[in-house]
Amino acid sequence: MRRSELTAASRPVGDITTSPAPVGYPPELRRGVGGFASFAAGFSFVSILTTVFQLFGLGFGLGGAAFFWTWPLVFAGQLLVALCFAELAARWPLSGAIYQWSSRLSGTTVGWFTGWIMIIGQILTVAAAAIAAQAVLPGIWSGFQIVGGPGADPSIVSPTGAHNAVLLGCLLLVITTVVNILGIRQMAAATSAGVAVEIVGVIALVLVLFFLPERGPQVVAHTTGWAGGGGYFGAFLASSLMAAYVMVGFDSAGELAEETHSPRRTTPRTILRALVTSGVGGAVLIVSGLMAASSLTDGKLAAGGLSWVLTDRLGAVVGRLLLCCVAVAVFACTLAVQTSGARMMYSMAREGALPGHRYLAKVSARTGTPIITSIVVGAGAAIALLVNVRQSAIFTALSSLCIAMLYLAYLGVTLPLLVVRIRQRRTGGLPDGVDETGRPLFSLGRGGTVITALAVLYQVGMTVNLLWPRAEIYDLTGGTWWLRWSALLFIGLCLVAGAAYFLARGLHRRIELRHVSHTHVEPPSVEPVAEPA
Repeated sequence: MRRSELTAASRPVGDITTSPAPVGYPPELRRGVGGFASFAAGFSFVSILTTVFQLFGLGFGLGGAAFFWTWPLVFAGQLLVALCFAELAARWPLSGAIYQWSSRLSGTTVGWFTGWIMIIGQILTVAAAAIAAQAVLPGIWSGFQIVGGPGADPSIVSPTGAHNAVLLGCLLLVITTVVNILGIRQMAAATSAGVAVEIVGVIALVLVLFFLPERGPQVVAHTTGWAGGGGYFGAFLASSLMAAYVMVGFDSAGELAEETHSPRRTTPRTILRALVTSGVGGAVLIVSGLMAASSLTDGKLAAGGLSWVLTDRLGAVVGRLLLCCVAVAVFACTLAVQTSGARMMYSMAREGALPGHRYLAKVSARTGTPIITSIVVGAGAAIALLVNVRQSAIFTALSSLCIAMLYLAYLGVTLPLLVVRIRQRRTGGLPDGVDETGRPLFSLGRGGTVITALAVLYQVGMTVNLLWPRAEIYDLTGGTWWLRWSALLFIGLCLVAGAAYFLARGLHRRIELRHVSHTHVEPPSVEPVAEPA
């Protein structure tokens, strides 16, 4: 086990240049994550095979072929956010990255609510990732359509498809929970293998589909396939849910910072690589799918998405083989999201900031993982699925809600960062230092303020867009007011419940942050201590 050089302080960023006492977080987590595994953590959270296959049909149905242009717009906005996160990851390589960064920039109150929203959002994201199995497995073998039998409608928005999605999702959560509690090396190995398969699958899919074109790439310049009436701008904004849902989670490399070798040097790079690789690969995958689809107007692409394109154009055997790569990506994505959520929960619990923190903060001496938090996140995701089992809009509503909550949590980091930068224009707001190799920490330099300001503007706009009470997202019944407003109602209830706990426990006085130093040299490895019988 490699131990970080840790120090303690409970001041916002403006005061961290002082010399606090050399105490810090006990080094309980084991450093078993290398450079590729760190990249894999972020890439598999984004998981373009999982998420593009999940929401391609929805995005196309809402905006037609021109919905593609939401992809580069969202990518540009998220790249601004990722640049800010990369700078913070170099300075505070800690589990629970979003919570830790927000707390150090703006104090423990804002940090706690940011972490609270992030945990709930991550649990919902685990649930949304798990039900992606329904978009893939029945296409591989009809026997996976357990509810209603092989002949039932497998569409995620149909009653039989939605019920089956919950069942498959819960089964997948059992598997990912087991892998998570086995140890960080097992998790990293599974995630890395999944990402390797996913990258090969993306390349194979793109090459195959580009060699089977029905039309040229200029298809993205038209709204073919859009069946809506009225103005197109609203439909275009709604279709951006697909891109917004895909390009989140690149920060999960930061969640594993305490388990990553040379985190100050490695994590900033893997955050950016995960997003850039996903952005480029996803764009090419969308264009190739639109070019290869046999029809854009018969409704099958909107209903079946890329899964339909594969089986329709490649035949049953080849199409199913490629869908197996997607199934592996779904597993890796669910595993990565669950791991990220477990580390966030652990990070807050070890500061006494959550209910049951004494149990949630425990790390197994045998596996070196916070077992209880992994179980809680998995169980929470399963509950989120089960309580919505009769809701036909579970897929679209859950996807939009969880991503909106992640955007809110991200805003809890970038907005305080912008305030710090403005207040400390001369220094850029963040301390300098060197990484494990003695090189200067990743920095945005003088452009940091502009980049952060643009990132905040993008996040505010996209959050409003995601939470907008659209019937086609939140209420497929078309007449249930509380379903249409369910996202805002749910977030409001979460904030009220969080505020009640925060005030009742007096957490604004009890949470004490412990800071890592801004120079870092990893000491020799220490053999893990065997867990007592």
